[in-house]
Amino acid sequence: MNKDLKVAIIQTDLIWENPTENRRLLDTKINAISSEIDLIILPEMFTSGFTMNAASVAESMDGETLVWLKNRAKEKQTAIVGSLVISKNNNFFNRLVFVEPTGAVTHYDKRHTFTLAGEHKIYTAGNEKVILDYKGWRICPLICYDLRFPMWARNVEDYDLLLYVANWPKVRINAWDALLKARAIENMSYCIGVNRVGLDGNNYEYTGHSAAFDVLGNRMDSILENCEITEIVILDKNHIKKIRKKLNFLTDKDDFNLIM
Repeated sequence: MNKDLKVAIIQTDLIWENPTENRRLLDTKINAISSEIDLIILPEMFTSGFTMNAASVAESMDGETLVWLKNRAKEKQTAIVGSLVISKNNNFFNRLVFVEPTGAVTHYDKRHTFTLAGEHKIYTAGNEKVILDYKGWRICPLICYDLRFPMWARNVEDYDLLLYVANWPKVRINAWDALLKARAIENMSYCIGVNRVGLDGNNYEYTGHSAAFDVLGNRMDSILENCEITEIVILDKNHIKKIRKKLNFLTDKDDFNLIM
């Protein structure tokens, strides 16, 4: 039996460098989801906004935000995913965490740190692509700037869903729109990107443009820009199988090795 995956996209403003208030804000939005959900997606650095002041907001994997995520996932019987600043062994990571209702946590450290903002000077880059299995779905979670590097996202693992959490500013939003759609098409996978809205502490403006695309690159959502919204999309496993069987483009993909 091929189970659908019901996904809630939370496009929201974030309170600058204030984990406590952001957890409170997101509590309200998560509580407002009345239907049963399989997965909730939050933006990049959802406790702080995209900050280079890592020491002021960093937590451990046993910190308040992970405890909060585990509690919320258990209460709502859904997985929750997003990234936050994690400190470990005197290093900071822009770390995506995928928290399941059981309390299981899978993490991915952002591979492509955003050099334009100096992220590479503050945060240690990850070196491992992560594919996780959840409710019969193979999911590849990535973060923001990773979107610009198609080789890193290339579907050589036969995943079903590619997802990006982001703080992608208005000034370059056309690239976000184009690349999200392209990643869905070239990987023959569902692709979901969740971006924030509002102004951050550096006065950068974010307009959202969160979106969900099917295997053919068709837009599945009706999310508007510049608004805080929670939208639910339903992903159909049969859609993937049907299209990949009919258009078996992935079997013609190039073989390659990534050199770290």
